[in-house]
Amino acid sequence: MPFSLSPEQKQSAFWLAVWLACGLLLYALGPILTPFIAAAILAYALNGAVDRLERTRLGKFHLPRSLAVVVVIVAFLAAVTALVLIVVPVLRTELPLLQAQIPDALARVDTILSPRLAQLGIHIKLDGSSLRTILTQQIMTSSDEIWTTVLASARVGGSALLGWIATAILIPVVLFYLLLDWHRLLLQLENAVPRRWVRQTVGMAQEVNALLAQYLRGQLLVMLVLALYYSAALALAGFEVALPVGILTGLLVFIPYLGYGLGLVLALTAAILQFSDWSGVIAVAVIYGAGQVIEGFFLTPRLVGERIGLNPLAVIFALLAFGQLFGFVGVLLALPASAVLMVAFRHLKRHYLRSSFYNA
Repeated sequence: MPFSLSPEQKQSAFWLAVWLACGLLLYALGPILTPFIAAAILAYALNGAVDRLERTRLGKFHLPRSLAVVVVIVAFLAAVTALVLIVVPVLRTELPLLQAQIPDALARVDTILSPRLAQLGIHIKLDGSSLRTILTQQIMTSSDEIWTTVLASARVGGSALLGWIATAILIPVVLFYLLLDWHRLLLQLENAVPRRWVRQTVGMAQEVNALLAQYLRGQLLVMLVLALYYSAALALAGFEVALPVGILTGLLVFIPYLGYGLGLVLALTAAILQFSDWSGVIAVAVIYGAGQVIEGFFLTPRLVGERIGLNPLAVIFALLAFGQLFGFVGVLLALPASAVLMVAFRHLKRHYLRSSFYNA
């Protein structure tokens, strides 16, 4: 008997093929989706403020949503600009001072390493003049290859810079329109779900929303507290770049271990360049060790909450996996996608435990 599909099965297969084709098209368009995905994530984070501002009434005056969106976007851009204005001038002031201390740091490293290298038959001095001589020799012996690499990098870097500028310009524009039509877009997405699955889909979406909202609010508080802690602790220890390093460490902590590791590397570099003994390195070890204890045992359990279920290892895996699959767009999608996958896994596990396959 030949295999045949019922009309309903044919329709289901057709629409599944359409959705699959749309997914493949989005995957192919991944490189140009960065501003739209970044704007969507920001819209999700800022929509609560827009709704709250829209509901605010001053007597008979009712704030239109378009004006509420403008106020929230301007406040967000002002906060980002203030952060840049805090960090950049400090770096411009402190980096030349640190650069002037590089010869002394190289001399200390040379004092420690040169005798050990000499015992291994390697006779080299690690001071500024010797390193310049080595670099000059390498440049002279391979100048053609270096210039080819530099020109290629300049072309790639120029294209990347133009791409970043275009992305930075597009994000506020896309963010405005997304916030303006946010509830309408959500309603259209809900109406696009097949009616047989709409209840389960809306329920899962509400779970994901609750999970992400709680995670983002708690993580924002953790970032703020840690930025204040690292900045104040490094300043008390006498670091000249305490403010930018402390702020960057606190803000990057939303990337588990990677942000902490980058801040630790920056602080250790500043300690080696600024201090003539091991006091700076010891201070960094104490400050960052205490910061990790405070974050792991007090801030994250109390402000983010263990009940959220977003395990740090799961977040790291999601960042690496989605970054490998989709590049920078994947990194932007990693947190929302990990929350969606976790909710889907809970429902799948519940269905599995109720199935006859498991209970037979």
